[in-house]
Amino acid sequence: MEQRPWLKNYPTGIAANINPDIYTCLVDMFEDTFKKFADKPAFTCMGKTITFKELDKMSTQFGAYLRSRGIDKGDKIALMMPNMLQYPIALFGALRAGVIVVNTNPLYTPREMQHQFTDAGVKAIVIAEMFAANLEKIIAKTDIKTVIVTNLGEMQSYLKGKVVNFMVRSVKKMVPKFNIPNTVSFKEALSQGKKFTLEPHKGSSDETILLQYTGGTTGVSKGAMLTNRNLIANMQQIRAWMSPFLEEGNEIALSPLPMYHIFAFSVNCLALMSYGTHTVLVVNPRDLSSIVKEFKNYNINLLTGVNTLFNALVNDKGFQALDFSSLKITVGGGMAVQRPVAEKWQKLTGCFLAEGFGMTESSPVATTNPLDGSGKLGTIGLPVPSTDMRIVDDAGKPIEIGEIGEIQIKGPQVMKGYYNRPEETAKTITSDGWLCTGDIGKMTEDGFFQIVDRKKDMILVSGFNVFPNEIEEVVAGHPKVLEVAAVGIPHEKSGEVVKIFVVKKDKSLKEEELIEFCRQNLTGYKVPKAVAFMEELPKTNVGKILRRELRGK
Repeated sequence: MEQRPWLKNYPTGIAANINPDIYTCLVDMFEDTFKKFADKPAFTCMGKTITFKELDKMSTQFGAYLRSRGIDKGDKIALMMPNMLQYPIALFGALRAGVIVVNTNPLYTPREMQHQFTDAGVKAIVIAEMFAANLEKIIAKTDIKTVIVTNLGEMQSYLKGKVVNFMVRSVKKMVPKFNIPNTVSFKEALSQGKKFTLEPHKGSSDETILLQYTGGTTGVSKGAMLTNRNLIANMQQIRAWMSPFLEEGNEIALSPLPMYHIFAFSVNCLALMSYGTHTVLVVNPRDLSSIVKEFKNYNINLLTGVNTLFNALVNDKGFQALDFSSLKITVGGGMAVQRPVAEKWQKLTGCFLAEGFGMTESSPVATTNPLDGSGKLGTIGLPVPSTDMRIVDDAGKPIEIGEIGEIQIKGPQVMKGYYNRPEETAKTITSDGWLCTGDIGKMTEDGFFQIVDRKKDMILVSGFNVFPNEIEEVVAGHPKVLEVAAVGIPHEKSGEVVKIFVVKKDKSLKEEELIEFCRQNLTGYKVPKAVAFMEELPKTNVGKILRRELRGK
């Protein structure tokens, strides 16, 4: 087999390798960025902009506040909020204090929050007030002692902040009542932090700085340990791929995807920021009017998203009427980009929609299509610099080009392992460093990769991993359920949705009752969209449920 056949299709100006050791730690990288682009805009949210200099100052204050509260190096802090200016401030402040960041989906139910916070050993949290009522329900079962509550209006001007919070709290009634003792506001934390001096933590390259939770390829949610070197490497890989098409310090990127998701975290919050890019944050990507508004307010040069978002935008009249002359790069990830959507996108915007691929376990970017127009629809593109990929058979042996097998990844962006789960780590990363993706695919003669199926039972809903075991555990907890199996079924908008097959224990059980039970225990995208009641489930001779036999039903 030809070694690295994809290199001949690299766009001009992109090197085959990056230097993952250009910095020892991420703190050094962003401190250099803050100085280099000091007076340039770094992040904007709802019209309020902070410069790199302001981000530098406020993140230092936040880090100092954490240390003053007894949050030590190596402790964990959860960041649980949508896209807000508070996110990058808290992120970089925590890393400067040597605190490990645990990104948390703000839509998690109390059950999901408790699992993540106890598994990681979280001691502090920054949480948007809309979700604090859920924290109140489980905080006593965790080690969390420091709670910083923030709100959408907090970083805005005084008058606008008042208006925003009034709308959120009183008109839209998005903030359930909660009572958590000894909380502080985000602004108060920054104010208190001014009183202290922070000696920035200079960690080692192999030090874990981020716990990004994922189901991996099977099982319950696990924390992928991402190190300084992992994230610096992926940042360098993304920069290398994009830099021939961008002007350092003079680009504007729109970030509708939430920063707590690894895709936006690594691409928008780290790689593009390190390039001096001005990132415009969208709080709620489902509100298409807010995306249209930001396109009108700024000359957007770069947009990242998932297939469902691009599909919604190309069918939105407000978006269709925009001027796309400044748009240079559009990247889709998190889930498969559908060919019809990509074709409609290019016809409307004139910009190629480049599909990429990765996993939380690979920090996440492993492949992407070329951005010079030579990309291939229907493929996940070429491996990024310093990344090897191969296709292997069921025995783990490499197979010939064009043959179908499991995709494996090797590179400096591959995680250290799963937190406190060495056995799961051993199942996912081979002894010689190959990451087993659980995706079935093939490599073409010219080095492009295609995904044809998924080896494992994971369900992919709008770019988010959903694992049947978790759904089944929740549904099985209903007193009227005898047995359950969960599978993914195709869906036009989200790629897949969850369908459950249920054997009743009590014949009075209704579909609506079961769905409502799931809503109380699962994040929205995990809630089954279809229910089928059966007399019995297909099983092996040892009693294992055969999910694959249910997928076509």
